[in-house]
Amino acid sequence: MEDCEQLLAGRSEERRLNGHCRWSTHIQSLESKVVEDFRRRLKYFFMNPCEKYRARGRKPWKLMLQILKIAIITIQLVSFGLSNEMMVTFKEENLMTFRHLFLKGYKDHRLGSFALYTKADVYDHIYYVINRYIDLHNLTVGNLAYERVDGKYAPLSVCQEFYRNSTIDPGNETFDIDPHIDKDCISIYPMQSFDNSSLASHLNFSLDFKRLLSVSINLTLKTINLQTVRHHELPDCYDFHIMIMFDNRAHSGKIKVDVVNDVIIYECRDWNVEGTSDKNDYLLLSFDSLVILACFTSLILCMRSVINGIQLQFEFNIFFHTYYNKIVTWSDRMEFVNGWYILIIVSDTLTIAGSALKIGIQTKYLTNYDVCSILLGTATMLVWVSVIRYLGFFKKYNILILTLRAAFPNVIRFCCCAAMIYLGYCFCGWIVLGPYHDKFRTLDKVTECLFSLINGDDMYATFLKMRDKSYIVWLFSRVYLYSFISLFIYMVLSLFIALITDTYETIKHHQQDKVPVSQLQAFIAECRDQPESGSYQTDEESASCCLSPCCCFR
Repeated sequence: MEDCEQLLAGRSEERRLNGHCRWSTHIQSLESKVVEDFRRRLKYFFMNPCEKYRARGRKPWKLMLQILKIAIITIQLVSFGLSNEMMVTFKEENLMTFRHLFLKGYKDHRLGSFALYTKADVYDHIYYVINRYIDLHNLTVGNLAYERVDGKYAPLSVCQEFYRNSTIDPGNETFDIDPHIDKDCISIYPMQSFDNSSLASHLNFSLDFKRLLSVSINLTLKTINLQTVRHHELPDCYDFHIMIMFDNRAHSGKIKVDVVNDVIIYECRDWNVEGTSDKNDYLLLSFDSLVILACFTSLILCMRSVINGIQLQFEFNIFFHTYYNKIVTWSDRMEFVNGWYILIIVSDTLTIAGSALKIGIQTKYLTNYDVCSILLGTATMLVWVSVIRYLGFFKKYNILILTLRAAFPNVIRFCCCAAMIYLGYCFCGWIVLGPYHDKFRTLDKVTECLFSLINGDDMYATFLKMRDKSYIVWLFSRVYLYSFISLFIYMVLSLFIALITDTYETIKHHQQDKVPVSQLQAFIAECRDQPESGSYQTDEESASCCLSPCCCFR
């Protein structure tokens, strides 16, 4: 009897051990399946559109949409660019016209070089401007007209700024000056006729050159840009607010004269163009609306992809911590955030804003040509840059993208260090050479000049202009320029090129040896399933990863 009980107990223990063994085997197989499913899911996420199409038959909508966007955005930019060019050319030509009309003896001088040196010349030029304004209709070949306010012609105003009180005697080396500035203005209405003598007596206008700071003549003229009619665009009306400035702030005996204008563009009040219809306007508006729709769709798709990538990044982090008890590095986590999608999102946002402005300009509600051109130009540049992403699907092109991405952090750090040296030279050149050299006169000119020298441009002219200066400044300029050119061309640029070359060689080595460079890539590389294998023909929901071992056995 005791032998039977022992036999039964032995069999019971054997059955328990066999069951436990089978249960452990079942657990291991389930865990292995979860890991393989998640690995397959990660591999699918990092596939290119063609591989995803072969894996699940999913059509590459974003790829087709980006190709469409490149075409329509480029067409839109070219169309707006031609219109913007006509507007800018019209403004510049009118400014040149005003200089020839109102500056006596103007001969296309270099900007800022027109100047007067005698009192008689100053009075003569002021009276000349006034008489030219009064007799404008008989002089100009353009469609210029006076501004009207409440049915009356707007006057021309002559304003002078001067120190309130001053007594200056250079011979005795004495002066007494009140730095407060007063302003005195007179107005002259058009449709009057004066010669210089009668104009002087009529105006009762005199200048105290010892106290004088500036004389400004302000006038407003109206015109219409008719050249847009030939391009099937509605002409705009322009208000040119012109200021002719006689600048005596330096009190050096040289009064600089210049013409500046501020332009207001608006829709003409009453217009009619024979043989035209609103069809072209409607087509342009429809095309701009198509661009906005395409960019908005692209924006939504790319934002969805970015959000999915961020969610998958969190899942991968929890998965790795749960199954392998490891922390995912930030470089691996950033692999899930596709920088190309961020670039496309920025491009789409700029295109939508620029297209909305363009619609406002076409309907004459807005006149922000410069802002619109910046938005559309930047957006088009980013759209074409984003094409590199699709070239990266080919291995021979991909090495360029990988090199740029890998070298970018080191390049930024290198540029920050080089910028410290560059800024030091900029400030030094501005302070020491600025008074003696036009290219170093302001800080922005210094930065442009030094950047040109780094690229080997205009070296001889920069050296040449310092020959006639004081000996100590000339000597310093030689040390300054030789040291800068030697340092940046022979050292900084060489190190910069070597930095990128080293990164290229490293990437090339990894590609040849096919060595995974991160934990994420090593984990995905263990999945041997090809896109055509059919292993990816599952729903994303069923392929979702369990984030703890317990959820595998519910």
